[in-house]
Amino acid sequence: MDKPTRSHLAVLLCIASIGNAMAQSIAPEITVTSTLPQQTSSFGDVPLTQSPFSAISIDNATLHDIGATRISDALRLDASVTDSYNSPAYWDILSVRGYTLDNRYNYRRDGLPINAETMIPMENKERIELLKGTSGIQAGTSSPGGLANFVVKRAPGANVDSIRDVTASYGFGKSSGIALDLGSRLGENKQFGYRLNTAYEDLNPYIQNTQGHRNLLALAMDWRLSVDSKIEFEFEKSERQQMGVSAHSLLANATNAAGLPSLPLPVNGTQNLTRQTWSVPGIFASTTGSLRFKQNLSDGWQWTTQYGAQRLRTDDRLSFAFGATLPNGDWLSDRFASNGSFDLYDYRSDNERRLTDALQTSIDGITEVAGVKHHMAFSVMRSRQLDQLESTQLYSYAGTSTGFAGAVPAQIANQTYFNTNRSEYSTEVSAKDRIELSARTSAWVGLRHTQSDRSTVSLDPANPNHVQQQAAFTTPWLALSHQYTSGPTVYASYGEGVELFAAPNNANYSNAGQFLGAQRSKQVEVGVKGRASPQWRWSAALFQIDRPLAYDFASARVVDGIQTHQGLDAGIQWTQQQWLLSGQAQWLHARISGASLNTDLNGSQPVNVPALTLRALAQYRWAEIPGLRTSLRMGHEGQRRVLENGDLNLPAWTTWDAAAHYDMRIQGTRAEWTLAIDNLTDQRYWRESPKQFGHYYLYPGAPRTARLSVHMRF
Repeated sequence: MDKPTRSHLAVLLCIASIGNAMAQSIAPEITVTSTLPQQTSSFGDVPLTQSPFSAISIDNATLHDIGATRISDALRLDASVTDSYNSPAYWDILSVRGYTLDNRYNYRRDGLPINAETMIPMENKERIELLKGTSGIQAGTSSPGGLANFVVKRAPGANVDSIRDVTASYGFGKSSGIALDLGSRLGENKQFGYRLNTAYEDLNPYIQNTQGHRNLLALAMDWRLSVDSKIEFEFEKSERQQMGVSAHSLLANATNAAGLPSLPLPVNGTQNLTRQTWSVPGIFASTTGSLRFKQNLSDGWQWTTQYGAQRLRTDDRLSFAFGATLPNGDWLSDRFASNGSFDLYDYRSDNERRLTDALQTSIDGITEVAGVKHHMAFSVMRSRQLDQLESTQLYSYAGTSTGFAGAVPAQIANQTYFNTNRSEYSTEVSAKDRIELSARTSAWVGLRHTQSDRSTVSLDPANPNHVQQQAAFTTPWLALSHQYTSGPTVYASYGEGVELFAAPNNANYSNAGQFLGAQRSKQVEVGVKGRASPQWRWSAALFQIDRPLAYDFASARVVDGIQTHQGLDAGIQWTQQQWLLSGQAQWLHARISGASLNTDLNGSQPVNVPALTLRALAQYRWAEIPGLRTSLRMGHEGQRRVLENGDLNLPAWTTWDAAAHYDMRIQGTRAEWTLAIDNLTDQRYWRESPKQFGHYYLYPGAPRTARLSVHMRF
């Protein structure tokens, strides 16, 4: 066993010293979030049980329970969310309803667009919201899977004296961290408020040779100018440095007893396949902030203007396994050699700068026309996204590795490729109206018009291509809902969204960084949700999403054909005295059609999209031991395709996670202890099988890991 670092010892001593002061126990407080996600929907304070779309809101208590340090930790609780080329030491790449979210367009922060091509900390987030399906009414451009929104912690309300929380954690390997959360109101009339969050984590996860660290400093403040006016300001500054992790792959000529292609056996997920002595860590630095003014107008109307800015600086680096050179000199581009060897590359793209700015003004309120009540909202937003890269990136061949620390000598870093800078300016005008046709029936109407001006500039001085694309489009969203007197709400909705496709900025593509046009997706959804009694909550939604298909063909990224996902998303929750039982499932039928360049894709199931996903939770509060609750979570993902022709599939897998939470008083201070064990059975499995850049990848699931934390409230 490795010797613990000083930071490890500091956290362990902190936890141990707290434990010596145990006193009387108290029952824990649990907050259930059931209101509509406000930041992304803008349809007012409508409970989720009455909203005509599928959405989840994961509150801060749940984030603490699962020890979430990134958005994938939280969203993986929902059956509609799976991984999509999601590396353990890289920014999150997730799939919702089978479609990969676009990190440039499908993420919001307090309702304003941000670029999620970075590592986003969780310590200063109050909750995470996810609206599922097409999001053209919430965003001018976005992938049709869903829209994720980070809601930032704000200063406490006037009824809260102060917030003084400290969290210390150790585990999921040998990582250790500590976080501070402070907040209060100041002034004679408590007109000033603040919320300060800081965090530091020494990263030494279960994957060997991936050490690093991360830190966060965040401050939110507000000033209540009057009863009807308020100014809010906040910013966060974070940095994460960590050694990268490359995925595994298929093996050439591997077949089973029937002569069909076969998968390699699942490997120990603790091993870093490509780490070399010359490997360098990736660095993800971010500064993000916003300024918001709220003014209550007459007759219940409200005017809000807000500005958000984000500045990212990234040193994107990875010792990268890609293809294999065979003894006869042939080269495999899509998998490793039969003996497991592979070609190793040194990828470094330093000083990547990404800038995002958004200014939005909106007005919302209630009016009555001809005896019909309208809940209306209007907004205008101007935004920009800029990618400012160094002139070249390094993608240099290093040699052949046998895997698992197979030594490859440091190479001459002379294989560089020219980058492409991108810019995008957009103006979005939206109108939304919830029309109360009767006391229990509502029509929901939304319309968003977007004007986009994008350009790319090649940084190759010998070929300085400049490409500009202007587009204007309107995306509608319509719904009808009815709430029965017995409780349930039924609804039907139709929505559209638009994506501005572009080829990856990767040297393997002949059209690297170039635009592929504005492509429109469509969704129809029919759902029912409600409460059968105070103990039962349930929901079910049938949906169909049609999206233009983008794939690799002849060394280029092309848009050709349609990818259609038909599915059922259903969930149920039961509470009775000390018990809480919940479960959620997504059944997905995904198919490709209309492809003219690669007709073999027609009728096939997209790779890395499971047909069945299940999530379940059983939680029990112990009356015999006040303050103790234990839980067992189950995650199951069904079989998915590895090869497009269906000859090779990734087996289904199931994991179990257990946790115990114990609330107590420690010399007048409330403390909650958590002991969590993930992958309780220590199952070895392939977690996902994405295809990227023409290569088939395999990511192993995490082994059994444990985490110990204490959350103190002074």
